[in-house]
Amino acid sequence: MSYRISILDKSPLAAGETAAQALARTLTLAQHAEAWGYHRFWVAEHHNTDQLASPSPELVIAWLLGHTRRIRLGSGGVMLQHYSPYKVAENFNLLAALAPGRILPLSTRALQQGLHQEEKGTFADQLAQLDNWLSLTEPGGEESLRATPIPPRRADGFLLGARLESAELAARLDWNFVFAAHLNGDSALRRAVFNRWRELSPREAMVAVQVVVADDPATAAALAQQVEVWGVELENGQRVTVGSEAQAVAFARQAGSRPTRIARRESSLISGTPEQVKARLDALQAEEQLDELIIDTPISDGPARLHSLRLLAQAHYGKEVLNVL
Repeated sequence: MSYRISILDKSPLAAGETAAQALARTLTLAQHAEAWGYHRFWVAEHHNTDQLASPSPELVIAWLLGHTRRIRLGSGGVMLQHYSPYKVAENFNLLAALAPGRILPLSTRALQQGLHQEEKGTFADQLAQLDNWLSLTEPGGEESLRATPIPPRRADGFLLGARLESAELAARLDWNFVFAAHLNGDSALRRAVFNRWRELSPREAMVAVQVVVADDPATAAALAQQVEVWGVELENGQRVTVGSEAQAVAFARQAGSRPTRIARRESSLISGTPEQVKARLDALQAEEQLDELIIDTPISDGPARLHSLRLLAQAHYGKEVLNVL
């Protein structure tokens, strides 16, 4: 049984911490992840929250590139409806020119609609535009427009989603697809999505999942109790997944639309000792024939999160891994 493990990092702030401290820990975690054998390191994008220091993954990726050597770095993900697809392509072509083969843009449906949405088009329209800009590598004359600089190798595209439509869109564009089980723990939906994905695409199967590992079951359970997943639906059609009921209410207020539904969602969180967590990850991999698991450890305590991911790497690779800094 062989599968890769990667990390999704949101740069969370523990109580009393500054953003600078949270970002310094992101750097430390990326360097450890490289030494411990994790395959990719994803930097999240979250806006207007005091709990996470991660509004601009492109900037953080550029910073991490200068302090790591091999690990693949990605944005998990770019909220495409906030931006111009052309500008997103420029950013990632620049990063891919700096570090060919290490850059991974991962697009996700926006949490909020942009201004003049009728001009921007649907998410599918914008993702197709982004794919086109990333694909335009040959000059077409003096008046042609490309997202320069053109890297020696195009950045790999990933689409994060938890719906059949997302898998179908990724297949249509020949992008990679990651099922967002860390946001939607519906196992029946996950199976249906992957069945459809395999009908449409020869590409690998990947899942993002929440994981907390500790030395003993009691500590793992205490850390897991900190984790909540809430879904919000607004009158204007917007949907978002957040980490608390208070965040759900705040999102509705900021969006200026009345909530039609705020409810705690079933979580896919996997917690326990290294042996317990590895057994559950192995079972999930076997059930869905997964090639890669992207690990989100959604606890703000920095040392506990670092220790959790070290224990997971140790269990996954079957050998002792040490802190390297």
